[in-house]
Formats: sequence, C-alpha cells, structure tokens
Amino acid sequence: MLLALALAGCSGLVSRAGAGLGDDLSRGILDQDDPATVADGLPAYLLLLDGLISGNPQGVDLLLSASRLYAAYAGSFVDDPERRKRLALRADDYARRAVCAGAPKLCAVLDAPFEDFERAVAAVKRPQLPLLHAWAAAQATVLQADASDWERIARLPQIEAAFLRVDALDPGFDSGSAAMYLGVLNCLRPESLGGNPARGVAWFAEAVARSGGRNQMARVLDAQYCARLTFDQARHDQLLVEVLAADPHAPGLTLSNTLAQQQARLLLESGKDYF
Repeated sequence: MLLALALAGCSGLVSRAGAGLGDDLSRGILDQDDPATVADGLPAYLLLLDGLISGNPQGVDLLLSASRLYAAYAGSFVDDPERRKRLALRADDYARRAVCAGAPKLCAVLDAPFEDFERAVAAVKRPQLPLLHAWAAAQATVLQADASDWERIARLPQIEAAFLRVDALDPGFDSGSAAMYLGVLNCLRPESLGGNPARGVAWFAEAVARSGGRNQMARVLDAQYCARLTFDQARHDQLLVEVLAADPHAPGLTLSNTLAQQQARLLLESGKDYF
C-alpha cells in the first residue's frame, strides 16, 4: 500500500512537471547544433509526452508541446513518406485537441466553411494565439507530408488566415515563424493559379528582418519556393550562399539554421539541373 501511494505521488509530480517539460525540451532542442543527436534522441521524448498526455488528456500545454515536437520531427527528420504522414497527423491531432480544450469557440469552426472560420479567427485574442499557431503549423506539416491530399489543399485559405491573425497579434511570436509560413503559402503556386510570389518574397524578407538577419531557414525556403517558382537562379544562389556563410548559432534558431545549411548545400547542387 505504501509503495502504491508513493508511486501515485510520483505520478502526480510528473504530471505537474510535464507542463514545463515540453517547453524546456523545446528550448534545448532549438539550441542544438547537431541534428543527428536530435534525430536519435527525440523519439524517446515524444513517447514520454504521449504518456504524460494519457494521464492528463486535457492538458493544453502538454498537447501544444507534443504537437510542436511531433511536427518538427516529422518535417525535419523522417524520410519515409508514410511514417512522415502518420507522425504529422499525430501533431495535427494534438494541436486540435489543444484548441478544443483551450478555445472551444475556435474549436467549433475548425471544419466550418471559410467565411465562418475567418470570422472566428478575426476574434482570436492574444491568450489564444499559441493555440491558433499550433493548429496552423500542424495543418501545414500534414500538407507538406501529403501534398496529394486535395481536401487539405483546399483549406489553404484557412491556414493562411490563421497565420495572418497570428502575425497581426504578435509579429515576433515563435521567432516570427508566421511570416515564414506565409512566404511559403504565397509561393506554392504560380500567379496564374492563385499564387503571389512577390508577396511571398516580401514575407520572407520580413521573417529575416524580425530575426535580426539570423533566421537562415527563411532564406532557404525563399530560394526553394519563391526563387525556383520564378526561375530566378541568381537570387536562388545568392540566398543559399548567404546561408552557408552565416554563423548558424543563434538563441532559439541554432538547430533550424544548421538544418538550413544542410538543405542549402543540397539546393545548390540540385539547382544545376533545375535551372
């Protein structure tokens, strides 16, 4: 009986600590300059978060942390398409559950027609911003993992509206990542199909400026999506050379910048055939 009571006490302690665990873990990962270490170690922490959530299924902070880390792992470290999609869908599920636990009115319109969704998003206030951002980021991750899902492609306006609201509420949230997402969304399609490459370039420039020039992934994505879409090889190569010349170490951006440099080398090489 005493052992059972002791274990119950430990379980409660872990559950209470779990809310801060995800944030602390995220900060440690973001400042890591060895992506292989993250790739090897992150699955264990994902399982830990799964366990903590099973004991606290309405814990908004835990759900947000799990969604963020699953999305990061699926988007950056998984090559197998089916596995990437499966992990991205888990990130999406956790983000949706976080929204429904923390913002029921927003939860009610996640699958509503665009006009209803847009009105609800326009009413989102600053305390709900992390929920809206997590949902939009998870949606983008699933779309990246399965670009053939036309139902999700049709929801691009909802994703864009969500990031626009995040950006309006707090341009610097999550190192200004909303601007980076908006850059990608505007350069997914040529102008003839509804894209807006010029606006995408402007959003990427904004993302770089907000980081004091330290966000190298914004430059890589600009080259990958906007410069290639408009067949601007000179700008494509210039952006990638700047990334490779930069110091990747920056608070909250080290891992992203290190991955950006790896991707820049691949893009420079493949660009010889692309252009």
